[in-house]
Amino acid sequence: MPWHLSGQSAVATDIPPHMAEAMERVLVASRLHLGMDLAFITEFLGKDRIFQGVSSAEASPLRPGTVMPLAVGYCAHVIAGRLPELIPDTALVPLCQALPETKSFPIGAHLSVPIRLRDGRVFGTFCCLSHTPKPSLNAQDLELMRTFASLTASGLDSHVLSVHKRDAQARELQAAVEAGDPRIVFQPIVRTSDLSIVGVEALSRFWTEPRRGPDVWFEAASIIGWGTDLELLAVRKALQAASKLPDHLSVSVNLSPDTLTSADATDALAGFDPRRIVIELTEHVPISDYGPIIRALHPLRKRGIRIAIDDAGAGHSSLRHVLALKPDIIKLDTSMIRAINGDRMRKAMVMALAEFAQQTRIRVVAEGVETQAEFETLRKLNITHAQGYYFAVPQDAQHLQMSLAQKLRRGAPS
Repeated sequence: MPWHLSGQSAVATDIPPHMAEAMERVLVASRLHLGMDLAFITEFLGKDRIFQGVSSAEASPLRPGTVMPLAVGYCAHVIAGRLPELIPDTALVPLCQALPETKSFPIGAHLSVPIRLRDGRVFGTFCCLSHTPKPSLNAQDLELMRTFASLTASGLDSHVLSVHKRDAQARELQAAVEAGDPRIVFQPIVRTSDLSIVGVEALSRFWTEPRRGPDVWFEAASIIGWGTDLELLAVRKALQAASKLPDHLSVSVNLSPDTLTSADATDALAGFDPRRIVIELTEHVPISDYGPIIRALHPLRKRGIRIAIDDAGAGHSSLRHVLALKPDIIKLDTSMIRAINGDRMRKAMVMALAEFAQQTRIRVVAEGVETQAEFETLRKLNITHAQGYYFAVPQDAQHLQMSLAQKLRRGAPS
């Protein structure tokens, strides 16, 4: 599981190839124009700096990826204002003479300017140096370096900001998982004829700050490449919690096509009665090839696991899923159910889907039922199963058990 970002703060920004090539051209051009021996771009990371680009007139121990303490060299002193950005002759600057690398490298002349991003942060420095003094270096040369640094910053800006955003999302997600998220709650699925509870849908909830809906957390996980891991973590937690519920209840878990076809999906579903499991196939991106999904579903179906198409009616693609995957269950999207009692178009659509389901022996579940009028309309339209706040709010396994026990004590159907 990728829930630990060890050393994340010490990892350099991954510069895309096209950007690295552009940086290389700028470094070569500046070094040749100024007649210097070495030009480089560094990124500051904590107490270190990492060389992101290097152009040298001769063999050099410095190359892209080289890590050096920030305290070594002139960069930190220039950024702090202890050294000037333009040094034509290091012999004339006392602090330069006090630094051991001035003689060990050696450094006779030095130009260094900060690479400042749009949000004001210093990414690193753009530097040129010569082993011998360069008395001809002047303010015009410094201005050229600043221009090159500005161009470099412009190229890096959006990429670096997206990387920082990704890292922030990763840290937030790691903190959420370490705090116990996602928490699993269950929403009952009822038979409309007698309101008996026949199954539950496992839903994820995140209590970690900043408070966001589960869709936002799962989308963030997908963006940073952790989508499958978070989905499978939720499935494992759901089935573990559902083991405390009565054996006659089916348990629906949500999986995206990518997660369903991943190598670890089967393991996540193991250890629980497969005849009780319903996989609700969710869709975040269009499905271009149903082959891998059909192949992944085949062994699961042989074990008794059922398949549901989630959010049917929310778009034309969900109906394609029905035809391609031949599910056991169709779940009607909330948008089709809302205020259906007063909408002829919705009634006609749901009636048509109910007839289709009857002809193909597919169960239909109406999601998002919130009012008695919606419920009564659905029952008249021959919708046999439903879920929503009208019947019960999502609750954890312990509270759901208590609710079921109370129903039994009152003699209500279970």
